[in-house]
Amino acid sequence: MLTEQKYEVIEGLIPYDLWKKFYEISQIPRQSKHEDRIRLYLKNFAGQNNLNFKEDSAGNILIYIPPQPGFENTPTVILQSHVDMVCEKNKNVVHDFNKDPIKLIRSGDWIKADGTTLGADNGIGVAAALAIATDESFDHGPIELLFTVDEETGLTGVNNLSNDFISGKYLLNLDTEEEGVFYIGCAGGMDTVGSFKIEYGKLKKDYQPYYLFITNLRGGHSGLNIHEGRANAIKFLAFILKNLQELDYQISYLSGGSKRNAIPREAEAILWLHPEDEIKAIEIVNAFAIEAALEFKNRENDIKIIFERKENNSITKKVFDDKFIRKVINVLLAIPHGVISMSSEIEGLVETSTNLATLAIEEDYLKIGTSQRSSIESAKRNIGNSIRALFELAEAEVKVSDGYPAWQPNVNSNLLKLSKKVYKNLYGEEPEIKAVHAGLECGVLLEKFPWLDIISLGPTIEGAHSPEERVKISDVNKFYNLLKAILTEISKEYL
Repeated sequence: MLTEQKYEVIEGLIPYDLWKKFYEISQIPRQSKHEDRIRLYLKNFAGQNNLNFKEDSAGNILIYIPPQPGFENTPTVILQSHVDMVCEKNKNVVHDFNKDPIKLIRSGDWIKADGTTLGADNGIGVAAALAIATDESFDHGPIELLFTVDEETGLTGVNNLSNDFISGKYLLNLDTEEEGVFYIGCAGGMDTVGSFKIEYGKLKKDYQPYYLFITNLRGGHSGLNIHEGRANAIKFLAFILKNLQELDYQISYLSGGSKRNAIPREAEAILWLHPEDEIKAIEIVNAFAIEAALEFKNRENDIKIIFERKENNSITKKVFDDKFIRKVINVLLAIPHGVISMSSEIEGLVETSTNLATLAIEEDYLKIGTSQRSSIESAKRNIGNSIRALFELAEAEVKVSDGYPAWQPNVNSNLLKLSKKVYKNLYGEEPEIKAVHAGLECGVLLEKFPWLDIISLGPTIEGAHSPEERVKISDVNKFYNLLKAILTEISKEYL
């Protein structure tokens, strides 16, 4: 059992029970597809509070919250959040996401982590739902707390929900990241991966290994931050390797990015050069670093590009064939990355985008991972097919995910109208109504449960899917008070 002393970082924060739950969640490793311990925590919570719950074969959990006396016949409201988190860290940080707790840091009005993702996406939503379960300070009808698994790497939890798992009429998704905004639509997504059978060559005589490392980029969420024009570390790597082609070098290792839904912050390569070309190679790398700093001066704070000689006694001397590596570099340069089109209906909303996400060696294959998003299904398929065609022209094996559907906005939603009224009464101003260029589980939920009336809300979270992730303390309190008020208003409307 955690002692009160361990909660020092959240001491005095309001609502304390929510923050306490968030701290406890942060101590539990919950990487996507490895949610056993957080699921056990949820089941223990239900048992300790005498709450009924059920789970399905996918690992999703539903906890039942009985209504307050007198509100038994009001509509059931579902509070939905996902229990997994994106696991990203800075390369110099020692952290095992399968074992180590997230170290929380308090900085002014923000909570962040120490060199890793924070997991406020969607840990704050989970914590808010659990706080609601034991909060007797407000009136409400019956509530179902729906906790889904593996949202971040494929939405497998929500995709495998049975048609009788939930019974509510209204659903509040707690997975958006802007206080004062109700989201009523989101993009659909898919992944397109090209696998290249590696062709090997022979290491040239007297060549020595050099380490090329791009780091300290901002990265970020491949939907929420894609329009900001942040640098892509894999693209940087390709540009540098292209520039170095005036020298005769070889490559034995390439890597970049780690998550399909994050803009790559780091990329690296091991090159083999003749020592007489070392000075020229350093000049080429430094020239690119200067150009990149100028090009991205208002979007990246402190780009770091390292090029240094390595000891070769522990480095594989199995190098790629020259023709093969030229092909890979050209593919990386040709793959589009960023915004493809903006919405003509909602000002400022990205309609379609694509993310060059990962570069990895798996056995004898070099795999290039990309992800596509769009609020229009045909546009999503079209940009995916464009990338597929590029991979096929380069003779790669291509795998395309089934993806997930967009959530089409319903501006006439009764839940939206009610929630707007509640927000205005609480805070004296109108909330914003938006759609988000990111994947939420709402589109899948509506396909499975077409009677649902859904909106999404949350506190301010910045830098999701990157070690810059942080959550605004004061907005968490506003979000929680709003959540309670909406639940009360729904129950009163039907008395």
